[in-house]
Formats: sequence, C-alpha cells, structure tokens
Amino acid sequence: MCTFKRCIKGHGLVDMNKKKYANQLYDVNYVETLKELVDTSAQKFPNRAAYMYKDDHKEPFKSMTYAEFKEEQNAIGTALLARGFKGSKIAVIGDNSHRWALSYYSVVCGVGVIVPIDRNLEKGEITNLLERADVEAVFASTKLTATVAPLLEKLPLIKKVIIMAAPGDDVSEFLTDDRFMTLNQLVTEGQEIVAQGNRDYIDAEIHAEDLSTILFTSGTTGLAKGVMLSHRNLSQNVFNMSKYVQIPDGGRVLDVLPMHHVYEMTCTVMTSFYQGATVVICEGLKYIQQNFVEAECNIMLGVPLIYENIYRKIWSKAEKSGNADKLKRALGMSMKLDLRNNRMVTKRLFKAVHDIFGESLYILIAGGAAIDPNVISEFEAMGLPMMQGYGMTENSPIIAVNQDRYGKAASVGKPMPGTEVRIVDKDDSGIGEVICKGPSVMMGYYKDAENTAKTIKDGWLYTGDYGYLDEDGFLYITGRKKNVIVTKGGKNIFPEEVEYYLLLSEYINEVIVYGKHEEVKDDLICTAIMYPDYKALENAGCMTDEEKYRKLKEAVDEANSKMPPFKRVKRIEIREDDFIKTTTLKIKRFEEENYEYKFDDRDFEKGRRF
Repeated sequence: MCTFKRCIKGHGLVDMNKKKYANQLYDVNYVETLKELVDTSAQKFPNRAAYMYKDDHKEPFKSMTYAEFKEEQNAIGTALLARGFKGSKIAVIGDNSHRWALSYYSVVCGVGVIVPIDRNLEKGEITNLLERADVEAVFASTKLTATVAPLLEKLPLIKKVIIMAAPGDDVSEFLTDDRFMTLNQLVTEGQEIVAQGNRDYIDAEIHAEDLSTILFTSGTTGLAKGVMLSHRNLSQNVFNMSKYVQIPDGGRVLDVLPMHHVYEMTCTVMTSFYQGATVVICEGLKYIQQNFVEAECNIMLGVPLIYENIYRKIWSKAEKSGNADKLKRALGMSMKLDLRNNRMVTKRLFKAVHDIFGESLYILIAGGAAIDPNVISEFEAMGLPMMQGYGMTENSPIIAVNQDRYGKAASVGKPMPGTEVRIVDKDDSGIGEVICKGPSVMMGYYKDAENTAKTIKDGWLYTGDYGYLDEDGFLYITGRKKNVIVTKGGKNIFPEEVEYYLLLSEYINEVIVYGKHEEVKDDLICTAIMYPDYKALENAGCMTDEEKYRKLKEAVDEANSKMPPFKRVKRIEIREDDFIKTTTLKIKRFEEENYEYKFDDRDFEKGRRF
C-alpha cells in the first residue's frame, strides 16, 4: 500500500549543499522589538538603498536609503502622535510600495497597532474588518482611497485617511474633505514638529510583549480571524529565520507577494531591513522576470503557483523549439553528476533558463502552500538554487524552513531555532497534526477568546496541518486537517496527495479534491474538480468536450494507478475558468459549491463513475 508519506519520500530528497552545513547557524544580532530592528539597521546601513521602486514603468528604478526612510518614518510617527493617535489602531491598504512599508513601520515603531487590509477585498468585507479592528485612521493608496471614501459614513470611528499618493496622482477631489490628507503633507507636518525639538516618537518606549499588528487571515475556508502579533512574535521570527537563511551582503530581494500578508511582510520586508538588504518593488506579476534581471536581484519569495508557472513555461518553450529531449538529457546528466552547485557548468548547459533570472540569483524561496518537489529538484539541477519553508499567520509566520546551505527538496525544512515542533494524534503511518511552541506563537485572536482557546493549548499552537518528521528532524506537510476526507470505513484521504498525482498530468492546470456524498452507498467518494490546460488538450487533438473528457479521464486513470483503491478519484467535474484564489494565490475551496461546471462525467457516462 502506498501512503503519502512513502510516496513523497520517493521524490528525490536533495541536499542543497554538503551535509557539513546541517547544524551550522549564521551568527545574527538579537532583537526584541520592531523599533529595535529598524533603528539598528538604519544606524548600521544609512547610505544603503532600503527600497528600489518605479513610479513610472518607463523610468528606471529609483531608490530610498535607510537614512531617508528613517527620517520620513520619524516624521510620520511624530505627526500621528501630535494628532492624538497614540495607542490607536491604524489600517494600511493599497498596492505594494515603499510608502506602504513606510506607513507600516511608522505606526508600529511608536504610535500604535497596524492593521494591514487585503486590497482585493469587496467593500463590504473591508468595512467589516475596519469596524471589527476598531480602526481610527487609514493609510490608503490613491486607487484604494476611492474605495475607502464612501465607507466612512458607516465607520464613524475613523478620523483620518492618509493618501499614499505617488507623484502625479490627482487626489484633489478628496482634499476638499478635512478627513483626508496626503502622506507627503503628513511628512512635512512631522518634519516641522521634529525640527522644533519634539522627540515623543523618536524616544517612544516599546516593549517586546506590546501588540504590534492585527492581521486578518485570508483564509481558504470561512470567516477571517484577527491574529494578534506582538513585537516579540515578529522580531523573533525574523531573528531566528536569519540563522538559517542569509541574504548576500548588500543584496536585493524582489518584492512580489502582497505586503498585507505576513509571509511577505516578515520574510521579505522585515528580514531584508534587518539584514541590510534592498527591497525591490515588483511592478506586477507579469514583470517578475524583467524586474528581477533589471534590478539585479538575488532572492525572490514566491508561492508555488508562480514557480510552477515558470517551470511549465520552461518546458513548453523547450518543446516548441524541439529541445525537450536535449533538456531531459541535460537534466539527467546534472542529477547524475550532481552539478547543481557548479554554476559555471549549469550556466552553459541551461543558458536559456539562467537568462530568466540573470547573473545575480542567489536563491529562490517557496512558501504559502505545498510545491511539487520535482520543481525544486529540477530547478536545482539547472543551477537555480531553490528551497521551501512552512508557516502560518498565527506563528508570525515561519515554523520551519530549509537552510540556504542544506535542505531536502520534498521537505519544508527543520523547525526554526527556538521553535519546537511535535506531531500529535498520529495514524498508523506516523502522520498526525503539527503543533508548535515558541516565541513567535501569536498572542491570540482579536476579541475571540473561544477560537484562541481552541487553537492554543498549554502554549502549543495547533496548526490544523497534518505531517510528519523524518529521522533527521525535517518536517513534511501532507495536508490540511479541515480538508481530510474520512470515509465510512474510517479511512483518511488527504486531498493534497491526490491533487499531487493529478497535477503530474500536462492536461491539468489546477485541481481540488473533496469528498462528495454518494446516496447509494451512503459514503463519501473522492471527487476532483479540474481546471484543465485547454491549450494542451487542443494541441493533443481534443477539440470537442467529449474528447477533452476522455483525455482527462486517462489522466485520472494514470493518477489512480499510483494510489490504493480507497483514495482513487471516482468522479470529475470540469471548470471553464481558473479557481477563485486568495491574494497569495491559494485556491478558495469553500467558494466552489456554487460554481456551475462546464461539464462532468455525468455528461458522458450517464451518471456512472469510473
């Protein structure tokens, strides 16, 4: 019988470097608060670029030094205190920018509590979160100001909206209302107060256990909860993660994922500032490659979907050019001779691939969801260093991560220093729920003692994820507890495992697996909802719905052959469009129930399942 544990072990556990690095940690400076983190780096790296950004796509990147950033941060914080916002909860919403980060730090380093809001939420959801978090002021990008403005009548607690306007933005329509002002106006106001000798903000006392941030979980299932993170939670996550992963001195990190998400904020924005690196603001997903090369970036944090799309494009381009067999042979040679760390050789073997990321690439980091270990293994073989980690908002977020010098492709890495991980309620194969304990475990959910008590027990954070630890202490995640399909016979089916085998097919772009009730046997059957690669199907000669279905059925049959009978897919449903996703590109499983499918097996099998 093939369990997920055994199957995933078969997919090339790859040492990213030699085992001599297994227990070696980088020596890093201890920090307890975000104010300490920012102040220390601003003093240490005053003339380095903290941020690189574009206000116009046609122009080259501009930069803002650590000293300039700190000066504006002090001004904004001073002005907010002078306006009476001491101890207030202040939201920030908008596209990624240095202004977004500036607003965030200005609040947490001496004013009050920051509340990042997902810019893609509907107006009703934004209103609900601003109200639930007791927000008194909002930093909003020009685009999002138009969204926030009409909501103010329902939010009497909000006294001020600060527009994070870029040069050239016309915001005059808002400035006729005294509830609105620009970020530049706030900076000027604060600079004048600081010039008069006011040091209320600069000398503000911050304690490690103070609440710094309320982050609403994006969630793929159900109502968002307000995660309360202290200064210690976040600063210790950055501190301990930096023992495993180091950015090259003076390096550059491409900022791709939304800043409101803790993964991007902690791992890219905060860690870069802590290590004295430069955050390069990506212009958008379609500019990832261009911006990475143009800004000579070293590191990028991304979700699996981004890397898997790049991976597919590499193979698609190879097939179109007639070089697929050549690429396969080169990969085989690299793996056999272990050439992954020999940049000189891999650059010659895989020149077209290396051109995607330019000359400065140090490492690619995946997180936010499970990634196919084959993607990591093949990227590594091509000479593109890659690793993955694991975390959740409730742990600020990182729980485990591979070291940049030593790791395993199929694993999410070892628990971070200072974080203890256990597996509880194990099944026969050793898989159970992952729980963790350490300085990054959240303070709790805002105004939600009931869910806090369910999630944190005796200091242990119950993640809701299933996984196991191997003999070397590496953690593997097999699925989400909420997603597990439990059959009438007591068998557990991890949808993520079934999805993994289905996604090996070139004809399936995206898929989710769930348990659908069957009335005859009064049991749950494994059902797959697919978003096919319609272009690949047409290239294979499948033009009609029936032909496409037959080809997809073959793919399902192939996946089923790799699994025991109780795990096999018995039913398929086909989407015309891709899945609804969170801003970190995770599929929102709970929103599928009202979707009308293009066709399913009933259309061609008269209700019979295969």
